[in-house]
Amino acid sequence: MNNLPSPSFNYLNYAGGTTKLEDLKGKYVYIDVWATWCGPCRQEIPFLKKAEEKYHDKNITFVSISIDKLKDQEKWKTMIKEKELGGVQLFADNDWNSKFVQDYKITGIPRFILIDPNGIIVKAILTFFVFLNFQC
Repeated sequence: MNNLPSPSFNYLNYAGGTTKLEDLKGKYVYIDVWATWCGPCRQEIPFLKKAEEKYHDKNITFVSISIDKLKDQEKWKTMIKEKELGGVQLFADNDWNSKFVQDYKITGIPRFILIDPNGIIVKAILTFFVFLNFQC
Protein backbone atom coordinates (compact mmCIF):
# COMPACT_ATOMS: atom_id res chain seq x y z
CA MET A 1 0.00 0.00 0.00
CA ASN A 2 3.03 2.27 0.11
CA ASN A 3 2.74 5.38 -2.09
CA LEU A 4 -1.06 5.05 -2.33
CA PRO A 5 -3.69 7.36 -0.83
CA SER A 6 -4.58 6.28 2.68
CA PRO A 7 -8.07 5.05 3.42
CA SER A 8 -9.87 7.62 5.51
CA PHE A 9 -11.35 7.23 8.96
CA ASN A 10 -13.68 9.17 11.23
CA TYR A 11 -13.64 7.83 14.78
CA LEU A 12 -14.61 8.80 18.31
CA ASN A 13 -11.86 10.88 19.94
CA TYR A 14 -11.03 10.38 23.63
CA ALA A 15 -10.73 14.16 23.93
CA GLY A 16 -14.27 14.60 22.60
CA GLY A 17 -16.05 14.56 19.27
CA THR A 18 -14.63 12.66 16.35
CA THR A 19 -11.46 12.94 14.28
CA LYS A 20 -11.04 12.07 10.63
CA LEU A 21 -7.88 11.74 8.57
CA GLU A 22 -8.78 14.87 6.61
CA ASP A 23 -8.60 16.89 9.85
CA LEU A 24 -4.88 16.12 9.95
CA LYS A 25 -4.02 17.06 6.37
CA GLY A 26 -0.81 19.05 6.10
CA LYS A 27 0.97 16.96 8.74
CA TYR A 28 2.59 13.57 8.81
CA VAL A 29 0.29 11.15 10.61
CA TYR A 30 1.77 8.23 12.52
CA ILE A 31 -0.96 5.68 13.23
CA ASP A 32 -0.72 2.98 15.86
CA VAL A 33 -3.50 0.38 15.56
CA TRP A 34 -3.90 -1.35 18.92
CA ALA A 35 -6.26 -2.77 21.56
CA THR A 36 -6.26 -2.84 25.36
CA TRP A 37 -6.15 -6.66 25.42
CA CYS A 38 -3.06 -6.81 23.15
CA GLY A 39 0.12 -7.55 25.14
CA PRO A 40 2.52 -6.56 22.34
CA CYS A 41 0.57 -3.31 21.91
CA ARG A 42 1.03 -2.47 25.59
CA GLN A 43 4.75 -3.27 25.28
CA GLU A 44 5.03 -0.64 22.53
CA ILE A 45 3.68 2.18 24.75
CA PRO A 46 7.10 3.32 26.09
CA PHE A 47 8.49 3.45 22.54
CA LEU A 48 5.49 5.42 21.32
CA LYS A 49 5.93 7.90 24.17
CA LYS A 50 9.62 8.22 23.28
CA ALA A 51 8.74 8.91 19.62
CA GLU A 52 6.13 11.48 20.62
CA GLU A 53 8.71 13.20 22.81
CA LYS A 54 11.39 13.17 20.11
CA TYR A 55 9.06 14.62 17.45
CA HIS A 56 6.91 16.91 19.63
CA ASP A 57 8.01 20.03 17.74
CA LYS A 58 7.82 18.51 14.25
CA ASN A 59 5.06 18.49 11.65
CA ILE A 60 3.56 15.19 12.81
CA THR A 61 0.50 13.97 14.68
CA PHE A 62 0.48 10.67 16.54
CA VAL A 63 -2.82 8.84 16.26
CA SER A 64 -3.70 5.67 18.12
CA ILE A 65 -6.72 3.78 16.82
CA SER A 66 -8.14 1.21 19.22
CA ILE A 67 -9.93 -1.76 17.74
CA ASP A 68 -11.40 -2.87 21.05
CA LYS A 69 -14.97 -4.10 21.04
CA LEU A 70 -17.62 -1.49 21.83
CA LYS A 71 -18.34 -3.19 25.16
CA ASP A 72 -14.71 -2.44 26.17
CA GLN A 73 -14.84 1.29 25.51
CA GLU A 74 -14.53 2.06 29.25
CA LYS A 75 -11.42 -0.17 29.46
CA TRP A 76 -9.98 1.89 26.59
CA LYS A 77 -10.70 5.17 28.39
CA THR A 78 -9.25 3.84 31.65
CA MET A 79 -6.04 2.65 29.97
CA ILE A 80 -5.53 6.00 28.24
CA LYS A 81 -5.85 7.78 31.57
CA GLU A 82 -3.79 5.32 33.63
CA LYS A 83 -0.96 5.01 31.09
CA GLU A 84 -1.09 8.76 30.36
CA LEU A 85 -1.26 8.09 26.63
CA GLY A 86 -0.65 11.12 24.45
CA GLY A 87 -1.44 11.92 20.87
CA VAL A 88 -4.88 11.59 19.36
CA GLN A 89 -6.67 8.59 20.86
CA LEU A 90 -9.44 7.18 18.67
CA PHE A 91 -11.88 4.31 19.09
CA ALA A 92 -12.69 2.41 15.88
CA ASP A 93 -16.36 1.96 15.09
CA ASN A 94 -16.47 -1.79 14.57
CA ASP A 95 -13.35 -3.40 16.05
CA TRP A 96 -11.78 -5.86 13.54
CA ASN A 97 -14.55 -5.09 11.06
CA SER A 98 -13.85 -1.35 10.96
CA LYS A 99 -13.56 0.02 7.46
CA PHE A 100 -10.01 1.26 8.18
CA VAL A 101 -8.91 -2.21 9.38
CA GLN A 102 -10.56 -3.86 6.39
CA ASP A 103 -9.12 -1.35 3.88
CA TYR A 104 -5.60 -1.87 5.26
CA LYS A 105 -6.18 -5.63 5.46
CA ILE A 106 -4.94 -5.60 9.06
CA THR A 107 -4.89 -9.11 10.47
CA GLY A 108 -2.65 -8.55 13.47
CA ILE A 109 -1.75 -5.78 15.87
CA PRO A 110 0.11 -3.72 16.79
CA ARG A 111 0.27 -2.16 13.33
CA PHE A 112 2.05 1.08 12.52
CA ILE A 113 1.40 3.31 9.51
CA LEU A 114 3.01 6.58 8.42
CA ILE A 115 1.01 8.91 6.16
CA ASP A 116 2.50 12.01 4.55
CA PRO A 117 0.99 15.52 4.73
CA ASN A 118 -0.97 14.88 1.51
CA GLY A 119 -2.61 11.68 2.78
CA ILE A 120 -0.27 9.30 0.94
CA ILE A 121 0.98 6.19 2.72
CA VAL A 122 4.72 6.45 3.27
CA LYS A 123 5.01 3.10 4.98
CA ALA A 124 2.59 0.58 6.44
CA ILE A 125 3.97 -1.76 9.10
CA LEU A 126 6.54 0.81 10.16
CA THR A 127 8.42 -0.23 13.28
CA PHE A 128 9.44 2.24 15.94
CA PHE A 129 13.10 1.50 15.22
CA VAL A 130 12.65 2.63 11.63
CA PHE A 131 10.44 5.54 12.64
CA LEU A 132 12.86 6.93 15.21
CA ASN A 133 15.36 7.35 12.38
CA PHE A 134 12.79 8.99 10.07
CA GLN A 135 13.14 12.70 9.35
CA CYS A 136 9.90 14.70 9.24
